[in-house]
Amino acid sequence: MSEKEQVFSCSVDAEGIAWLTFDIPGESQNVLRIEYLEEIQAHLDTLEQRKDTLVGVVLGSGKADSFIAGADIDMLDRCTDAAEAQSLAIAGQRLCDRLASFPRPVVAAIHGACLGGGLELALACSARVCTDHPATRLGLPEVQIGVLPGSGGTQRLPRQIGAQAALDSMLTGRHIRPRQAARLGLVDERVPMAHLRAAACRQLHLGSAARWRPGRWRRLQRWAVEGNRVGRSLLLREVRRRTRQRTRGNYPATEAIIDCVQAGLESGFRKGLEAEAEAFGRLAVSPEAGALRSIYYATTANKKERGADAEPLNLDRLGVLGGGLMGAGIAAVSVDTAGLPVRLRDPSVDALSNAAKYVGQHLDRRRCRGSIRPFEAHRNRCRLTLTRELTGFRSVDAVVEAVFEDLPLKHRVLSEVEEQLPEGAVIATNTSSLPIHRVAEGLRHPERLVGLHYFSPVERMPLVEVIPHSSTEPEVVATAVSLARAQGKTPIVVGDGAGFYVNRILAPYLNEASKAVLEGEPIDRIDKALRDYGFPMGPFELLDQVGIPVAAKVAPVLHEAFGERMAPSGVLEKMIDDGRDGRKRGFYRQRRLGGSVPDSSVYRLLGVRPHGRNKEASRALAERIVEPMLDEAQRCLEDGIIGSERDGDLAAVFGIGFPPFRGGPFRVRSRAG
Repeated sequence: MSEKEQVFSCSVDAEGIAWLTFDIPGESQNVLRIEYLEEIQAHLDTLEQRKDTLVGVVLGSGKADSFIAGADIDMLDRCTDAAEAQSLAIAGQRLCDRLASFPRPVVAAIHGACLGGGLELALACSARVCTDHPATRLGLPEVQIGVLPGSGGTQRLPRQIGAQAALDSMLTGRHIRPRQAARLGLVDERVPMAHLRAAACRQLHLGSAARWRPGRWRRLQRWAVEGNRVGRSLLLREVRRRTRQRTRGNYPATEAIIDCVQAGLESGFRKGLEAEAEAFGRLAVSPEAGALRSIYYATTANKKERGADAEPLNLDRLGVLGGGLMGAGIAAVSVDTAGLPVRLRDPSVDALSNAAKYVGQHLDRRRCRGSIRPFEAHRNRCRLTLTRELTGFRSVDAVVEAVFEDLPLKHRVLSEVEEQLPEGAVIATNTSSLPIHRVAEGLRHPERLVGLHYFSPVERMPLVEVIPHSSTEPEVVATAVSLARAQGKTPIVVGDGAGFYVNRILAPYLNEASKAVLEGEPIDRIDKALRDYGFPMGPFELLDQVGIPVAAKVAPVLHEAFGERMAPSGVLEKMIDDGRDGRKRGFYRQRRLGGSVPDSSVYRLLGVRPHGRNKEASRALAERIVEPMLDEAQRCLEDGIIGSERDGDLAAVFGIGFPPFRGGPFRVRSRAG
């Protein structure tokens, strides 16, 4: 390997401490690749020859905010079979074994992302220190791309923080913040960034007995749960039960993670590594992993797109019109994630009060989870100001309107605010069904208007549809995309048409489910069939959650635009006529002891008698209901509503919870073909 291609550098200071630094030239973050292993092994060989004069090794990063963000998943795409993928895992395990058995202490000095293979390397070190910076986060998120930690993570993490905490981390792929990492014992020390090098040196001089170890009560708890055969058996059985309940068997990586942890606990570390490597190879070439990687690639590509051939405008202040759930949600992600001062206007004092309460509760939840510090929660709350008038809107750079889905109301509100906005300000309308060009008709400068379709609840749903109309300026589109991304969303630019993309493909799905009910299929059986297919909830659970009137408002718009194939079944209209809004009273009713059951009076209302179906019909039922969605997605591509199959798959997964392990409507259709 030439000097130009070197990614590791090593120097030994006067105190005998070796500084082994990982820094890939020309890249913003470090990722592990198979070709780098030979280089780091060579450095370790050289250092081992000097072990008599060596105090220890500090493994660090030359990047500003990245330790090691994981392994390069392109390596998995290049694998032609399970054996080739298994060999990658074995190579990673050997490197980690080398670090773990190095004759002098090795300390990982972590700042920034320490994920996947990066954390596995750190776990193999003698000790770990990390910064308390918000950029620092640790975790083993491999399950999110359909595989498991393949370089010893399934064995070392349970031994470091306990099987219960390790399984929770690996099965969810959740990132661990520095404070929690220190509390769990994942790191030995958490320090300010300026003290990272000093802390790493301090750990080198400490004996193993002086390093972090769980307190007495935690050690007793761990022994009771994991330190004996009965406790381990009960733990693994319960974790397996809950995991199957959540995944419904659709994500084989979760089952494999539990199997590997069990193998390590019951048969020893080496047997656990063998099980891990074999499972990694098998999972890497599975269709589920391929689909999940396609979503990862689509997400990565989306982050690089501006939405239009123009530079976005600078946004220093944001206005929001409407203090309802959508307006409050948009304000919450704007003051919190985007860090923008927000001026929220609503003529109702009660609406303003509720919006402020909503934002406060959102920030309190984040603070209680440890995602933000108390002073950050207070600072973000202070970014929100409220008004009944349009005072303060002369200083905003963009405004997002989030009033009711009523065209005359939107025309009036936007016309009023346009008079107050500075020249060149961006105007965005949040709508789920109204054509953007129709909304633009009421403006003096329609070229400054763009649609932003947020999904409810705003703070949890990752997708935003960005909808330009025919005369929207490119810089306005780019600014809308930039704003959505700053709010932590995945923006997809879609065409200005009835229902846009997500609602247009969702409508025939819901309509087909309604037709199945009218044919006598039980509501709960339909929902279960779609959950088994991979959706987070069934169609009728979804209708109850978003509100039946909301869905019913979109239906006639789509029917008018697309004719008989979008003709409503009539189910929603009958529910509304009966006073059912879905949230308080809908397809389901709450039981006194918790949970919900289908409301049997719905069948009488619809004039149908539900019948049973055998288990074999469940998959066919789900595919029947999903099929119209796949057809409509293809039509959206042909009509230019979406720019690519990739955008269509990404929007379906992030917007309506289309099963990620299936990759999206277009990937399902291509595999079926």
